[in-house]
Amino acid sequence: MEATDKSPQPSLSLPLRTRIVLSAISTFTDAACRKNGTVNRRIITLVDFKSQATSKSTNGVSTHDVVLDQTRNLWFRVYVPTEHAGEDLPVMVFMHGGGFVFLSPDALPYDAVCRRFARKVRAVVVSVNYRLAPEHRYPAQHDDCFDVLKFLDDEENRSKCLPENANMLRCFLAGDSAGGNLAHHVAQRACEFNFRRLKVIGVVAIQPFFGGEERTESETRLAGTPLVSIKRTDWMWNAFLPEGEGFNRDHPIINVSGPQAVDISEIKLPPVMVVVAGFDVLHDWQKRYYEWLKKSGKEVYLFEYPNMCHAFYIFPELPESGQLIDQVKDFIHKVSSNVATL
Repeated sequence: MEATDKSPQPSLSLPLRTRIVLSAISTFTDAACRKNGTVNRRIITLVDFKSQATSKSTNGVSTHDVVLDQTRNLWFRVYVPTEHAGEDLPVMVFMHGGGFVFLSPDALPYDAVCRRFARKVRAVVVSVNYRLAPEHRYPAQHDDCFDVLKFLDDEENRSKCLPENANMLRCFLAGDSAGGNLAHHVAQRACEFNFRRLKVIGVVAIQPFFGGEERTESETRLAGTPLVSIKRTDWMWNAFLPEGEGFNRDHPIINVSGPQAVDISEIKLPPVMVVVAGFDVLHDWQKRYYEWLKKSGKEVYLFEYPNMCHAFYIFPELPESGQLIDQVKDFIHKVSSNVATL
């Protein structure tokens, strides 16, 4: 008699309120993405609620905005954990998601999650407002984020916009979805740049937005799950890639581990934390990213959430959201302590 595996299969575990919010976001996103490749941003303003910076400490975190280049609307929001003013704190440069097309640091969900990072991780968080596609195509987003690192590397700039206890020698690049893509590529670029004071010592890639010409098993099997679909990702990649170069999702900025991948075996990429979810259409691309890093000889850690979907962690009502924040905290402090002992 053959034994059968009766272990329960993972199921998407979301409360009704979260499902409704995700459905509304998807509906407005689809309505805003025009067939001609442009975005109706007036529609997005109906659901893109903003949060103002608060210099007065709220729940242990104060915030302020710093404009780097007004001509390209390049600015960042700084989150300072006020209850740890006497401690040496790491700096997390955070890059938001939104498919390179939507959202910003002052979008309500990202302001809230960066406040949680600052408070729970005990880090100074710098959340970058980069230019969006299709009005600004690649490499605008990656250039903007890298320019923030160069700006912070200047001691005069740093002293004006960050607290004295922000340690630029303990800098982490973090992001979710499109921001996870940015975190990887900007970190790779940082490894080849001669900074004076800033040192990137870790990467946090939360459900990074990667893809390719191939249709993976998760892309087909998970059709209909919240927020991400092949139709939406194809539209976003088409809006993101430079015009005139042809639409090829195996571009190394998209398919980071694909046929045109950059050889990173000799690049001193810092330790990477990769987060994947079982009900994320991008699951297989993210696992391939993890495997590619491991094969390339890099220090990489995989954290899996089998019952979650894309962007789950921005919903504080989910227990897994708090769990992920704790794991980011543990990763950052582990890497920081390892660097301190070298």
